[in-house]
Amino acid sequence: MAPFPIIVAEEILTPSGEVMGLFLSQEIPNKLPVHEAMAQIKAQGGLVCIPHPYDMVRLSAFKNQVLETIMPQVDMVEVFNSRSLSPGNSAKAWRLAHNYGKLASAGSDAHTASEIGKAYVEMPEFTGKDEFLTSLAKGKILGHRSNPLVHFASTWAKLKKHPS
Repeated sequence: MAPFPIIVAEEILTPSGEVMGLFLSQEIPNKLPVHEAMAQIKAQGGLVCIPHPYDMVRLSAFKNQVLETIMPQVDMVEVFNSRSLSPGNSAKAWRLAHNYGKLASAGSDAHTASEIGKAYVEMPEFTGKDEFLTSLAKGKILGHRSNPLVHFASTWAKLKKHPS
C-alpha cells in the first residue's frame, strides 16, 4: 500500500538493553540474552541496529561495557532519535558508530501519529537487505526532536493499558 519499501523490524528488549532487528520474517521474543537475540536476528538474515544507545532516560539503554562486547555483531547505530531529550546523546551515538565503523541510522520512535517522520534517513532507492546497506551508507540523517511533552502521551497510554 505504501509508495516506498517497508522493512519489517522489531525492537527486542533484552536484560542488557534494546536491540532492533530489521528484515525479519519471524518475531523474536523479549527477555532473551542480548547475544541470543542478535543471533536470532542474524539467523533470519536480518540486520542488527542499536536504537538510542545513550538515552539514559530509558531503562533499555546499554551500559558501555556491554556495547563493547556486542558491537562486532551490530550493523548500524541509531545516531538520531527524535524522542531523545538530550542532544548530547546523538553526539555520543555518532562517535560510537564512527569508532566501530558502523552505519548510521535515525528513528522517530513514534508513539503517537504526530511523531511519525520526525527523524528519518534520506537515501537512494533500494531493493533488499544488501542494497539497503549500500543505500544507507549514502544516506543523510534528517529531522528534528519531538516536543518533550510526547513522553506524557506514552506514559498515559501505558497507564490506560495496564491500570493498577
